[in-house]
Amino acid sequence: MPVMEGKELRIVGFLCNWCSYGSADTAGVARAWQPTDLRIIRVPCSGRVDPLFIVKSLLNGADGVLVAGCHPRDCHYSAGNFYARRRLEVLKRFLPVLGINDARFEYTWISASEGQRWQQMVTSFTNRIHALGPAPRFENATPLPKVVGMALPPSSRPLGTGKNAPLDDLKQGIKEKLPDLECVIGWQRGYDGVHTAPLFMKIPEDVEKLVWGPFNVANPAVYLPKFKGKKVGIVVKGCDSRSVVELLQEHLVAREDVTIFALPCQGTLDMSRVKEKLGRYTVVDNVVCDETEVIITVDGKKHRLPMNDFAQVKCRLCTKPMAVFADTPLGESPEVEIATHVPPELALLDAMNLDERMAYWSGQITRCLRCYACRNACPMCVCRDYCVSDSRDPRWMTQEADVTQKLFFQAIHALHLAGRCTGCGECQRACPVGIPILALRQQIARTVEELFDDYRAGFDPAAVPPLLSYEVEEKSIREREWK
Repeated sequence: MPVMEGKELRIVGFLCNWCSYGSADTAGVARAWQPTDLRIIRVPCSGRVDPLFIVKSLLNGADGVLVAGCHPRDCHYSAGNFYARRRLEVLKRFLPVLGINDARFEYTWISASEGQRWQQMVTSFTNRIHALGPAPRFENATPLPKVVGMALPPSSRPLGTGKNAPLDDLKQGIKEKLPDLECVIGWQRGYDGVHTAPLFMKIPEDVEKLVWGPFNVANPAVYLPKFKGKKVGIVVKGCDSRSVVELLQEHLVAREDVTIFALPCQGTLDMSRVKEKLGRYTVVDNVVCDETEVIITVDGKKHRLPMNDFAQVKCRLCTKPMAVFADTPLGESPEVEIATHVPPELALLDAMNLDERMAYWSGQITRCLRCYACRNACPMCVCRDYCVSDSRDPRWMTQEADVTQKLFFQAIHALHLAGRCTGCGECQRACPVGIPILALRQQIARTVEELFDDYRAGFDPAAVPPLLSYEVEEKSIREREWK
């Protein structure tokens, strides 16, 4: 770099107008020597720095990104840097799962009077980036060869088909409350015996169409925000109820407007593996469920699908088979062991180094169709009509079909779900090309759990999502004082 001894690199700096930008100005007035690699972007407050700014910079050619703001408790806007501190710490721990070295991103606090400290900090960070060298690019990564199948984790509870669930009692309970409701959301038989479709029950005859069992894979909570302000009922599994709780936490639906019906869930099928097992077929002849397996006959050929082998991974790790709370709970929840196993996709990424992760995502994300099925299936993605991925003013993304744009969209989705994702897995299930995008959400959920007192989204309707709050003295986030 001309300022030191080699080629100048591209470093982006987001500086708070009131303190950090002032400290850079103080250093300039004092004629303190500074590297010329840094491109400064002045922002009103560090709280204005969206983590997507950093991700977009790193994906689009920056070799390093620096965020600097006022010292905690000295923010010009009282609490902007407290919110920033949580968001930026989560982002720093999220970057490695993408294959980006977290050392290429740093945040710190500097006051306007600390010109000398600014000079020392920016020089030190620039030296760090030069030691790392130019950042590798996703578009230049060699896609990782096809990854072999991952071992299924042991189940934390008995898995079954729900054959003996009190479905008739559930139907009766719905009929009793149906006159006071706009509708009740549940499941019905789909276009064949191995698929279900959403059911909106408005009259008693509709209730008779309700089904319960291993094919109820979809999360009906995705429809709740469309009924905001109306009295509506919903039938939920345990994992679905967490999405309802999260919607209640964020006041996206009102508790008095929602009537929750629940049965204990014994597991649902991984439809991608079912499809692989059945192969191409013309017609489904018969579907029979016993207590532990599903027997499907297609084109005259019988296939046995034990739930222990074909249940979704989330069902194997589920610790809440019964709804978090319900107005009409039926049945008894089974005993559940606390799951300590890492989801297999996340375990696979944990075993890789940064270069392998970048190659992995380069190969996986290239298959993305930009269909946005993952977004549309997500019950917490309620702003899809105003999604930043569709915005043209400002223009966050282009319509180019390159790996950078596709990965940036997935980063947008994952970061907007930080502290909110309930792990329902609808995003990955809805993906028509089978990209394991749930791993990105799982990494953020794991980070949030580590940082904020084992917080898990969707378990406490009275809780405030951690990235919508702050503590003056954080227990698990050290002050980013530059050494």
